[in-house]
Amino acid sequence: MNTALTYDEVVDGLGDLPSLPAVVMELLNSIDQEDVDIAVLAKKVSHDQALTAKTLRLANSSAYSLQVKVTTIQQAITYLGFETTRNLITAAAVTGCFAETRCAGFDHKAFWRHSIGSAACAKVLARHLRFNQDYAFTAGLLHDIGRLVLVSCFPTHYEKVLAWRARHDCTLLQAERAVLGIDHVEAGLALAEHWNFSDTMRLAIGGHHAPEQSGAGFLATIIHVADVIAHALDLAQVEQELVPPLSEVAWQAVHLDDAACQHLFRETEVQYEEIALVLLP
Repeated sequence: MNTALTYDEVVDGLGDLPSLPAVVMELLNSIDQEDVDIAVLAKKVSHDQALTAKTLRLANSSAYSLQVKVTTIQQAITYLGFETTRNLITAAAVTGCFAETRCAGFDHKAFWRHSIGSAACAKVLARHLRFNQDYAFTAGLLHDIGRLVLVSCFPTHYEKVLAWRARHDCTLLQAERAVLGIDHVEAGLALAEHWNFSDTMRLAIGGHHAPEQSGAGFLATIIHVADVIAHALDLAQVEQELVPPLSEVAWQAVHLDDAACQHLFRETEVQYEEIALVLLP
């Protein structure tokens, strides 16, 4: 079987994916917009009871340290702000959107553990760098979403990727390129186009493995470092986890001393535990 895939084949396969609730698409698209009618979006989200319940569980978790218990999306916006609430809604929707696939060797839970760990780390890192924490969290959560596209749309192809990685002891990115001729970054960008993600998210997804490239943007640097740290902390709980190479340029850009590193590791692990508890029942 020819395992090579073209970008157009990946795009064609996107039609078979589950779609996000329309309101979540609106929220993801609104990240770069300033004239958003928050009340209307809150009302739309409230119509989806399962999504609302999961979002409120997340808002009331100790990761967000609220002094009051919020019981409506509007209350969450009042106490946490619109951007943070949008984050939580997106996280609740995206983690529940993809069904577990029949792809031998692919660990669906481990994928989300790593994504949530990267999101938690990106948020803590963004706070340290005085960058928008909400953008960082969402981009961290979605940075590898192209991997789910490949696994969901082309499970037999991806089984060969996983087998190649096991034989050659390389990163998944290298195995994807060797076997498919296309990787999860390109698949993620195809999904970002299909789901109408904001330009901010597209840049972060597209640049997280090459943050030193011209035009990648600082968010890609944050996500790159968070991705590497989440692997190093083994938040996905995968045996013989390979830590991807760290960009020297990105590492210099975040300028973390030893004390800041220790704080980042501890805070990431605490945040990860709290968030994973709600998102991965």
